[in-house]
Amino acid sequence: MTTNLHIGDRFADVELLNHENEWVKLSYFTQPSLMDQYLGFTDGYPLIVIFYRGFFCPRDRQQFPQLVQFQNELAINYGKLVTIGVDPPIVQAAFRAGLGAEWQFLSDEKRELIKQINILDETEGEYADRAQPYTFVLYPDLTIHKIYNGWFFVGRPTIEELRHDLRAIMEMRSDYQYEAYDTPEVKRIRIPQQAWINGTPPLGANGLPVLQGTVRWFDLKAGSGMIVTDEGKEIFFNFTAIPGEGYRTLQAGTRVKFELVDSKFGLTARNIHKQH
Repeated sequence: MTTNLHIGDRFADVELLNHENEWVKLSYFTQPSLMDQYLGFTDGYPLIVIFYRGFFCPRDRQQFPQLVQFQNELAINYGKLVTIGVDPPIVQAAFRAGLGAEWQFLSDEKRELIKQINILDETEGEYADRAQPYTFVLYPDLTIHKIYNGWFFVGRPTIEELRHDLRAIMEMRSDYQYEAYDTPEVKRIRIPQQAWINGTPPLGANGLPVLQGTVRWFDLKAGSGMIVTDEGKEIFFNFTAIPGEGYRTLQAGTRVKFELVDSKFGLTARNIHKQH
């Protein structure tokens, strides 16, 4: 029995429970980040979907530690990974924690997706009624780029093969080349550090309107945040909008003054100053 899916088909945008017992759709993982949206890079990101048998499977126990080693590379490459099994979320959470995995484990406990794509294991033995160990590499729109049949362990993708698959997809992004970031429009939002090399210019000196508000949140991992103005508007900002060198941050609740940039992708802040 082989999957009824083929390269070029669209993988179903299914909604499954994750290891935290929350419903998640596959398309959630491929969406462009908030920063991408404000820069106009709306391509989204590739997704690796791995079906596995369970914590008791020696082949899974061989493969998954390799994926744990790969997860840090995925984070800086912006590639996404999910694993799908038939165990309930609480069992998957325990397996995930024991591995030290950071990606999401999804539960197809009712076997609906596994049956839909024709990979239910119907042989005798400990693997019966579980997923055959297939791997699907998906484009951001969930179109299938590559399929790996891991019935024999040698059929499962190596990390190097996954790296090549991700590169092939990422090379199609509109911002894959450096030049995409070296434009006046992008530099108004993702501001080069050189802009602050001669010191911080006075607020409004360049003719931009000046507003004040409070930082609602700042994501350390993404390097971006949101300010709520005193009038109630939400204004996005990247850490580069804070004058200075290196990686700069702002804590939620900080009062700030800033210049307002109006681009075709939305309102953003620059030249952000803490209010004392």
